[in-house]
Amino acid sequence: VQLQASGGGLAQPGGSLRLSCAALGSIFSINTMSWYRQAPGKQRELAAMISSRGTINYLDSVKGRFTASRDNAKNTVHLQMNSLKPEDTAVYYCNARVVVRETYTGGDYWGQGTLVTVSS
Repeated sequence: VQLQASGGGLAQPGGSLRLSCAALGSIFSINTMSWYRQAPGKQRELAAMISSRGTINYLDSVKGRFTASRDNAKNTVHLQMNSLKPEDTAVYYCNARVVVRETYTGGDYWGQGTLVTVSS
């Protein structure tokens, strides 16, 4: 199982960016799909999490600005980031809790990380 993330880059304050992540491989099911972020010198934090039923939880500081969405048929998760602030600058990682098809064992899988820089 692999998670492939895309998107990110440079945005001005107030701008928008969209992140996408696809879970690939022998997947039986996916529980949660999430976006974490890690700013320089800080611990990784959960930005948004979507359950398999579509329940979404957001980090307080991104509520009202970020929108997470998920396509269960395609095993993808997206993060639309609007009204970006310099403090949103971080490496963003997608995460999925996957049950592997052959073994029916579950585990946490991570994407490679994509850099989001918000600066004028």
